[in-house]
Amino acid sequence: MSSNSQIENHESTGPKKKLLDQVRDVLRVKHYSYRTEQSYVQWIRRYILFHDKRHPSEMGAREIEAFLNDLAVKQHVAASTQNQALNALLFLYREVLHLPVEERINALRAKKSERLPVVLTKEEVEAVLNQLSGRNLLIAQLLYGSGLRVLECLRLRVKDVDFGQRQIVVHEGKGDKDRVTLLPARLIPALQLQLKEVKVRHEADLAAGFGRVELPPLCFCAQVPWGGYGMGLAVRFPGFQYIGGSADGH
Repeated sequence: MSSNSQIENHESTGPKKKLLDQVRDVLRVKHYSYRTEQSYVQWIRRYILFHDKRHPSEMGAREIEAFLNDLAVKQHVAASTQNQALNALLFLYREVLHLPVEERINALRAKKSERLPVVLTKEEVEAVLNQLSGRNLLIAQLLYGSGLRVLECLRLRVKDVDFGQRQIVVHEGKGDKDRVTLLPARLIPALQLQLKEVKVRHEADLAAGFGRVELPPLCFCAQVPWGGYGMGLAVRFPGFQYIGGSADGH
């Protein structure tokens, strides 16, 4: 049995879920992002492996400090990385295991880097954009002109872009927050062209038996013939790989 599978099963016998599944459940109930979920689970797994697969309920502040010290001294992680590991372990003990943990963990702190951010000039940005074309150029222009993060841009749906108000609605951004940002007027023609291309792709997918989205059985949209087919749900920058779903058997 692999180390990962042993850790997943690192739970006392009985009806309770595996430890890492419990962590995932609590994170989702509290609406943490998927990326945070992946990060926390990974740090908890590493913590358990570091202590020879002892169950976290058998450990406490001393073991947390030893793990964090190793990250700082031997693995030379950044301060932000060490803080992320600490946050994951505090979440495990307080929110999942419901065990008290000392407020102050006396671990050696990783050295915090003090570097100024690199800010490109307008000329440098223009030089970068001049090396791009097509869809990649449009994505980069949105990142720069609308202040979108990479994942926010790639997850945009047709319904999120309001050409009339010249604005973009970002759903579930950083901190699981929605926000509205501007849509530069000069990008509207390129976005409208991208929309036409997405529509052609969407119609071709439907004709080939793809292009549906899975909806809960009790959802109103799932009760009507056009449920799951709307262009409003289409991704503005779709991928090139088909992923099957169970709603229609494809």
